[in-house]
Amino acid sequence: MTSSSYDYAREIVYAQDRDRYLAGLFAAEDARNGLWSLYAFNAEIARVRDLIRDPLPGEVRLQWWRDFLQGTEHGDAAANPVADALGQTIRAYNLPVKALTDMIDARVFDLYDDPMPTLHDLEGYCGETVSALFQLGALVLNKGQDAGTGEVAGHAGVAFGLCGLMRALPWHAARGQMYLPADLLDRHGVDRQTVLKGEATPELRAALAELRGHARHHLVRVRQKLKDVPPQAAAVFLPLALVEPVLARMDAKDFDPLRGSAELSQLRRQWILWRAARKSGPKL
Repeated sequence: MTSSSYDYAREIVYAQDRDRYLAGLFAAEDARNGLWSLYAFNAEIARVRDLIRDPLPGEVRLQWWRDFLQGTEHGDAAANPVADALGQTIRAYNLPVKALTDMIDARVFDLYDDPMPTLHDLEGYCGETVSALFQLGALVLNKGQDAGTGEVAGHAGVAFGLCGLMRALPWHAARGQMYLPADLLDRHGVDRQTVLKGEATPELRAALAELRGHARHHLVRVRQKLKDVPPQAAAVFLPLALVEPVLARMDAKDFDPLRGSAELSQLRRQWILWRAARKSGPKL
């Protein structure tokens, strides 16, 4: 089932995470299946909130993945093509299972409408979800050997994660969910209820400007460390080339963070990724 499982995983990534899919095409061909399995797993656990009405069924779905990773799954886990592909990848590259279970644990937050307490907590959430995915992808492209990318992956995940959450703010607010940290909102006098109602106040704009500053701070740290990324692992970090153009769109004075879209066209995203890949490593 392995070959068809990898094909299935690739199709999920193509449909649900197009930017990582395109970036993965610049990786060594013999390592792409490993990337597809990781990215498909990430897509599966990231969309659990979209598939359920109440948190409990979501908890059950996430627990199934925990059980699978810990070898205590119920039934034939290999019947799930994403799980089958992921299991093959874990064994082929000796990936740390704890990093994957930590990703699942972090996604429990997605199931509820609890506020994100602090910026530190938000960065930790990005670290356990997005940074981990960068690091695991680098392990796959470096044939299971530590590529020394832990620090760059950490900063990359926070920069990419913060940017993604700001892009998704209208969607999250519409369903009553808040990733913007409470301490950031309090510092700028933002009323959480106005955000959930879709009202873009000056206070909210100031808070988001500060958050973009944090994303750019981590992006600077990434730029300082990218030169140390082994060439064979560079493709994992290509999606970071999209962060600054998206942040720049959010900087516009007339941009509405709760009703506008900071999305780049598909053609422009492809061109940015291609340009970054043409250089010796993803220059940002």
